[in-house]
Amino acid sequence: MQTLQMEIPVDYVTLGGILEMPDKARAVVVFAHGSGSSRFSPRNRQVAAGLHGAGFATLLFDLLTAEEQRHDSVDATYRFNISLLARRLAATLVWLRERPGIAPLPVGLFGASTGAAAALVAAAQTDSVGAIVSRGGRPDLATTALASVTAPTLLIVGGLDEEVIRLNRKAAAQMRCEHRIDIVPGATHLFEEPGTLEEVTRLASDWFVRWLDGRTRP
Repeated sequence: MQTLQMEIPVDYVTLGGILEMPDKARAVVVFAHGSGSSRFSPRNRQVAAGLHGAGFATLLFDLLTAEEQRHDSVDATYRFNISLLARRLAATLVWLRERPGIAPLPVGLFGASTGAAAALVAAAQTDSVGAIVSRGGRPDLATTALASVTAPTLLIVGGLDEEVIRLNRKAAAQMRCEHRIDIVPGATHLFEEPGTLEEVTRLASDWFVRWLDGRTRP
């Protein structure tokens, strides 16, 4: 496993990231973190570790600068600015395509909370994304972009997260791509209950294996 600390120049700022590459990676999964989170999110790092075991490279990076994160922690200035987050994610995908060793790999997106909306908006603007997984996401915030997403999308929601289940079903009704909602029994929004995050990892890994190997399209 190769671990690289990255500095990603996008949108007139520099974002920190962690790129982890197992030997002979089959694809790369880019994580879009959710509200108030960062590349050090323990939940997303746990999912990333599970994806490494399945042969996927991962990029965990910050959608906000340190100063922006400080402001956001006080008044949530940035976390619901989906257009900003999506623009930075899209620019990061372009940056990733310019890196030797990564450029040929299929690309998947893993979004959590508001990061899931950013992932869907960014994916709607490009054909370079092969699959998307949302964990406890807010795909409804992607609004009109939902109908333009072509990448197969898996929406994972906790069984006890009733309002987010409703919002995910509302968003799914607007999607035209291959998509599915999986509900993890006994899980709340953060999937902190024993075994629930492991189930998220299994579902995500299976989805990426299905859709990123050979870039199968619906």
